[in-house]
Amino acid sequence: MSFSSTSDINSMRSAINQALSEFVKSENKYLAKIGPELDPVATAIESFLLDSGKRLRPLFAYVGLLGAGADASPEIIKAISSLELIHVCALIHDDVMDGSDTRRGSPSIHKLFEKMHTENQLVGSAPQFGISSAILIGDLALIWSAQMLHTSSIKNDQLIRTLPVYDEMRVELMAGQYLDVYEQSLGTQNVERSLKVARYKSGKYTIQRPLHFGASLAGASEELINSYTNYGIPLGEAFQLRDDLLGVFGDPSVTGKPAGDDLREGKRTALIAITMDRATNGQLKDLKSNFGDPNLTGEQVNLLQEIIISTGAASHIESMIKELTDTSLAALKHGGITPVGINLLTELAILATNRKI
Repeated sequence: MSFSSTSDINSMRSAINQALSEFVKSENKYLAKIGPELDPVATAIESFLLDSGKRLRPLFAYVGLLGAGADASPEIIKAISSLELIHVCALIHDDVMDGSDTRRGSPSIHKLFEKMHTENQLVGSAPQFGISSAILIGDLALIWSAQMLHTSSIKNDQLIRTLPVYDEMRVELMAGQYLDVYEQSLGTQNVERSLKVARYKSGKYTIQRPLHFGASLAGASEELINSYTNYGIPLGEAFQLRDDLLGVFGDPSVTGKPAGDDLREGKRTALIAITMDRATNGQLKDLKSNFGDPNLTGEQVNLLQEIIISTGAASHIESMIKELTDTSLAALKHGGITPVGINLLTELAILATNRKI
């Protein structure tokens, strides 16, 4: 079957989904050869990967390639699709670190395997089995990401150019995850620290580095890569700020997470830092007595939501998202990005910052 490159977001996403499906089904056959004990692992990771997902990271890599004037191929599609498996690793590990029971409306991986331990009446701690399984499955996704890239059959010079970006992306993600864990442990709020966490934990690996990855595949100029940085850094921060708002105000039927989940987890985001800076003494007392309580009732969640709104923190974050997005889009006017790249990056900016999930 012949391959034709596309500049339509939905068609690009379909091509990425097909590449991911072919890869994970092939690798699950290898797991099956090891033994039937790994069947639950294969089922869980395939379902987690294929049942949903916006594919933002491969999409930005795809557009980074097109914006540099190059065309896609089956080999390139496979290479850029490998970035989604880094995201899968991050999500699975994130749920363990946050103690999140659900992901996309279904049990998170550690809860799924905890339930399996209980139902099969296995020996030992069911929660610990679930956590251990999730850590290993997340590690497997990270290994598969590298394997998918290395077996993509892109040209040797393309692989050599992309590897430094690929490595840096993974290092920055892990650094950001640690910064997030450390920030929660400090027990204090700081807007600048929270924005730094947002930049490294989510923004850079979601937008900037995937764009660099696509540009490297195309052999792009330093000027173009700099333009992608000027676009990607502010948009990445706007993306995470939107995520922070959704973690507090998102509709559970849309986000797949319980209402106010970030409030129960005690996520010290920029939204919470601004709220605490602006809160009255009475509001601050309510915040400190309820924030981070895993057993928050719906009424308590509503109370905290009202405080966040009344301090103006939510509207301030919305203003920051708009300002950051405008800064990002202004970068598209420079650096030699192709017209199709500019159109798609504008479309992706809207998708990343106006989303409900």
